[in-house]
Amino acid sequence: MLNGKTVIAHAVDAFARRPDVAQIVVAAPSDDFSVLRDALGEVAGIPRVQFCRGGSCRAESVRNALRQVRSDMPWVAVHDAARPLVSQALIDRTFAAARQYGAAVPALPVSLTIKQADGPLPAKVRQTVPRRSLWVMQTPQAMRRQDLLAAFESCPLPLDQVTDDVQVLELAGREVWLVEGEERNLKITTRIDLQIAGMWLSPDPSADC
Repeated sequence: MLNGKTVIAHAVDAFARRPDVAQIVVAAPSDDFSVLRDALGEVAGIPRVQFCRGGSCRAESVRNALRQVRSDMPWVAVHDAARPLVSQALIDRTFAAARQYGAAVPALPVSLTIKQADGPLPAKVRQTVPRRSLWVMQTPQAMRRQDLLAAFESCPLPLDQVTDDVQVLELAGREVWLVEGEERNLKITTRIDLQIAGMWLSPDPSADC
């Protein structure tokens, strides 16, 4: 729960409220969608919101959902259910860049020093990776539906080795462009992340982070 709603309800609602989003497909762990419907609350009752069986990895779940998107939809966006604070401005910015360039994803510059080494730890450092050209990916990742479908069909890697959606486009030789991401658009991975998200949503200015 996050500010009275589940994390996934926040994420889906960010798109369900938009008039330019005609279909939303949520990938679920099984064919039993009742738990997910309960988690989404009122959002689950919106006709545009549909469900599909996910896969054994992220990319397989995306591919399954993509196959349920209507054929008259020229553009799709893939968003992490664990990113509940995505802003309308970020969605606008990503869609606009996708329409201009074919595929776009929000990103943040890497602010930490990155070392390359062969794990597990302890491990000898091989090199320090220059971070000026490194970017941390966020979602939504927007692209032409047909391009993503074709890229999945020709993907040379096992899907469990694909870590984000634009990677399959890159492997297919498609251009991917980055747009400015947002610190607020964090991914809920740990309990600390959940607490930070709660502070972002807090009406108390003193709790802002």
